[in-house]
Amino acid sequence: MQADFTRLQNFVASVFESIGVPENQAQLAAEVLVSADARGIDSHGVARLAGYVRLFDHGRLNPNPNIKIIHESPSTAVIDGDKGLGLVVAPYAMEIACEKAEKAGTGWIAVRNSNHFGIAGYHAMKALEHQMIGWAMTHAAPLVTPTFSREKLLGTNPVAMAIPALTEPAFVADFASTAVAYGKLEILQRKGLDTPDGWVQDADGNPSNDAFAIKNGGALLPLGGDREHGSHKGYALGAMVDILSGVLSGANFGPWVPPFATAGFMSAGETVGIGTGHFLGAMRIDAFRPADEFKQDMDKWIQRFRSAQAVEGKQVIIPGDPERELEVERKAHGIPLLEPVVADLQSLANRFNVPFILA
Repeated sequence: MQADFTRLQNFVASVFESIGVPENQAQLAAEVLVSADARGIDSHGVARLAGYVRLFDHGRLNPNPNIKIIHESPSTAVIDGDKGLGLVVAPYAMEIACEKAEKAGTGWIAVRNSNHFGIAGYHAMKALEHQMIGWAMTHAAPLVTPTFSREKLLGTNPVAMAIPALTEPAFVADFASTAVAYGKLEILQRKGLDTPDGWVQDADGNPSNDAFAIKNGGALLPLGGDREHGSHKGYALGAMVDILSGVLSGANFGPWVPPFATAGFMSAGETVGIGTGHFLGAMRIDAFRPADEFKQDMDKWIQRFRSAQAVEGKQVIIPGDPERELEVERKAHGIPLLEPVVADLQSLANRFNVPFILA
């Protein structure tokens, strides 16, 4: 099915409103969620909508939170999300980061007591609206083994960074610290396909190609897959994200991060902190050097890397290029949805009596 971008976003907002999310926050949450589909990150788009509703059903999501600063300095703050949608809490935190950066040069916000915040890239790119460099990261439910471990202790723990240029499109890096995001496994599960090598291991720690490996006691692998291919670096990257998002903010961390509505896990067990955490930052360019000079050099950087000699049949691209190009195409021609995703959305439409006209 090809869904119209605007109709899909309005449908998602209507579902969020149906569980009690205020209209303006529902629209924002829908924008964050559908932006993932528009940018080709289908694993984090409307396929996750039913998961947020399940969080609400299980009492783990506050649809109308009192988001507040609980500690701050001129350039930093800790925000309590009051169990709200991370899709709403993170943009709020990013605005605070930009406000602090405007005054102090940089702004860094640690968030606790939140929930899954969608794609990290959306939040990092909000800084571009202020002509700043943006950072966004979050930890997630423990589905990932450290190198040589059989225990799942970390999440996919993504990092995103957005950097403006002068005439070139912004540099936007957005990636998990694992070999792959869990949502990619869900896509393979829906298609009935196996995983490539290096994505997962089974319950005994052996390499596996089973897309259902996690549901069968296995785990995702850190970026690199195994020690010989650098998994210790992916493990370290995921650990850094977990510490900044969880230990620094006062959220849960490591194996205590509460699960999202994936992989069959719903109940949050023992805790060492409060909810899920994020870490966001904004950097005012002219706090380092004249902004136009920096952007001119970013143009040169981008142009030089794009012009690199490539292997036959390939082209060197800049982080953010594929997503940006796909966003233009999908907003114009529609967003493809897999049949299982359409079925989930139809079920939500029936439950909440929301019109289901997406095309």
